[in-house]
Amino acid sequence: MLHRFGFGYDSHTFGSNRPLILGGIAIEHECGLHGHSDADAVAHAIIDALLGATALGDVGQLFPDTEEQWRDASSIDMLAEVRRRIQEVNYCIVNIDVTVVTEVPKLAPYVKLMRENLAGVLKIPVSAVSIKAKTNEKMDAVGQGKGLAVYAVASVGEV
Repeated sequence: MLHRFGFGYDSHTFGSNRPLILGGIAIEHECGLHGHSDADAVAHAIIDALLGATALGDVGQLFPDTEEQWRDASSIDMLAEVRRRIQEVNYCIVNIDVTVVTEVPKLAPYVKLMRENLAGVLKIPVSAVSIKAKTNEKMDAVGQGKGLAVYAVASVGEV
């Protein structure tokens, strides 16, 4: 099986008066992330990694923030649409590796739920979804707790 790899990145600032959603899971925190959709930076980074691996564009091309239909949209629904498009071009998702960089909130209690949720949406085993949380050791805006950043790598194989 020929494997292809893609890299994704997303970041958002805190401050929105809505729930904090990461990996499709509501995370207990004082505020959510600013963004046009639900601002699920984990889902967005994975979307870009998958689209990069299959050369199908990027999250902004498929779900532009200039279109009202994507306002407050579920990023998990967007991820499901990307999975569907990947299948249409005869690829399967092999695995996903995600690193979330944030000072707050602590994500360890949510990692298992996020992995299970993402695996279900992507239709891959939970063992094929890795999520790690790191801090930025108080450096820059992320380190000062003003937002978070997410990095993702995806591997896909030809069907």
